[in-house]
Amino acid sequence: MAATHFEFEYEIKASPKVLYPYLSTASGLQQWFADKVTVKNAEQFIFFWDDENHSAQLVQNKTNKSVKFEFNRPDAPANSSYIELFLDVSELSNTTYLKVYDSASTFKSPADATELWDYLTDKLKEIVGS
Repeated sequence: MAATHFEFEYEIKASPKVLYPYLSTASGLQQWFADKVTVKNAEQFIFFWDDENHSAQLVQNKTNKSVKFEFNRPDAPANSSYIELFLDVSELSNTTYLKVYDSASTFKSPADATELWDYLTDKLKEIVGS
């Protein structure tokens, strides 16, 4: 099943330095993003949702800036199933934004994807006190 590409942006009242470990480490991701996260090696992450594991390769990692995970899905072309989490700070307002680029989800409705990402980022905001 082909994935649809979704993009979201959320204002988070925390610095990239505070947020980045929640995007780039197994322990950080497990607190808000997945039921469980393990690391097989430095770039191989296993995400657990609903008693299913999903293997992903960490293909981009820019400290305090962004991470990109490519999921190993047999039903998708190579490099087409990914989630990128990007931290952007507005120079004008000094506000941090989390930008989400998701082509790994298989939602049929944009509303379903929006509901999931709103829920996940609300959990992240609660953790960091935003």
